[in-house]
Amino acid sequence: MNMLTTYKDVVNTPVRRQALVGLTVAYSLVQVASFPVALALPTIANDFLIDVETASWIMIAELLVLGSTVFLAAKLGDRHGHNRVFFVGIVISTFGAILAGLSQDFTQLVLFRGVQGLGAALIMGNANAILANYFPPDERGRAFAIPITGARMGTFIGLILFAVFLQFVGWRIMFYSFIPLGFFALWAALPLLKHPSERVERAEIPVDLVGAFLFIGAIGALILSGMHVHSGEESFTSREALSYHVPMHVLFLGLLAMIFWVERKSKHPFVDLGRFKNKQFSMALFSNVTFHLSMVAIMTLVPIMVENGFGYGPLMVLYVMLPHQSLGLVIPLVAGWYYDKYNSRMMRPIAMSLIALGILLLGVFSLHVPFWIIPLLLLPASIGTAVFNTVNNAVIMNALPQEQRGFASGMIETTRHVGHTMGATIAASALGLMIPAGINLLAREESYAYYLKGLQTSALAVVGIILAGSFVAFQHKTSKKQANLSGREPGVPVDGN
Repeated sequence: MNMLTTYKDVVNTPVRRQALVGLTVAYSLVQVASFPVALALPTIANDFLIDVETASWIMIAELLVLGSTVFLAAKLGDRHGHNRVFFVGIVISTFGAILAGLSQDFTQLVLFRGVQGLGAALIMGNANAILANYFPPDERGRAFAIPITGARMGTFIGLILFAVFLQFVGWRIMFYSFIPLGFFALWAALPLLKHPSERVERAEIPVDLVGAFLFIGAIGALILSGMHVHSGEESFTSREALSYHVPMHVLFLGLLAMIFWVERKSKHPFVDLGRFKNKQFSMALFSNVTFHLSMVAIMTLVPIMVENGFGYGPLMVLYVMLPHQSLGLVIPLVAGWYYDKYNSRMMRPIAMSLIALGILLLGVFSLHVPFWIIPLLLLPASIGTAVFNTVNNAVIMNALPQEQRGFASGMIETTRHVGHTMGATIAASALGLMIPAGINLLAREESYAYYLKGLQTSALAVVGIILAGSFVAFQHKTSKKQANLSGREPGVPVDGN
């Protein structure tokens, strides 16, 4: 049976097709609202007469709200139905985009970007749970591959369209473009309301408000600790940076300790710590953190290498990153098919080893070879990245029983943002330790050696962490029988909830 035939089997009912179309369009909506918006920072800064560092708050607001509330969104799905909360997320995200386009000052724009982040959290916190509700464990590799590929496509389209809009029209049309995409997402997700997923947590159970506030605060502190919300240069090692980043990390650790203390005593904890006793689940989450750490490390190191090491402009960053991103349009579909067919425990450790190899090659050889070869150095990481995400999401969702899919879904997205924060912090910190404060005063030939050493140090630090994730993934004994222990076949929605 060939690969295309097996994908036809996955979409063999109207309900499944409706679920995948709704998820794919919503994934694209979230992705387009995230990374491509960064293109508009200089234009928005000029329009509001602010600097680019201040303009970056439109990114910070969206990522902060999304990352800190995504687990809460999954818990709301458990109480009120994942399909319903998912649909509300699309409404809020679209409404936030409209308001952002109408913003009369920068403060309004930041607030409405936060609204978009809340909508994105409701979407992403419930998307994995919805998928697990309609597809059994032995089909989830292929099922996850479809919306993940759609999200990558959304990023590509967003980058191209937004660049054109910014060049010829302005930044507001960029947010207005979310309106047709948002309404299309609402239309695509509307059939899901006819088959709402069942509630797995009774509404009469009291909400652990203390645990919820502590968890949101802890994740928010961690995300902010990885951002340069301080005066002075964008660094993790300068005096101004240390006076900000160190207290933020201490705040995160303090809130984390309070979470453990409060949740262990709660009868109905916001975060059920007992579920982390499932070794397969916890190991897959650890690998998820290291994977997303590597993704952001690549996004952090490549621009520095291209612009500061080689002295090229931002367009050359696109030359390096475009092949890296484009493999994500095809390989996830192959990886999902292979995982469902063979349930190979080696796919994830091999994928992470390839990521480590690509980053190592980038760090060691990038400034010693002709520039056109750089994408080839990154090729192993490009392949590993495209393979890992689809498979690991399926592994995490398969590790817990069906009635705990909301918890698993929320943790996938929470650990994703934890990994993003750690990746930016570790990569930039290791690089910064090797670069002297006055490097901008040096000639490019003189600064070259410092950037080379910093790039190598940063790459080695990231590679070590990724290899730890690879080792943990290798210890994971995958089993399709781990999931769906609730006695109900996935894909058979329960009406009336």
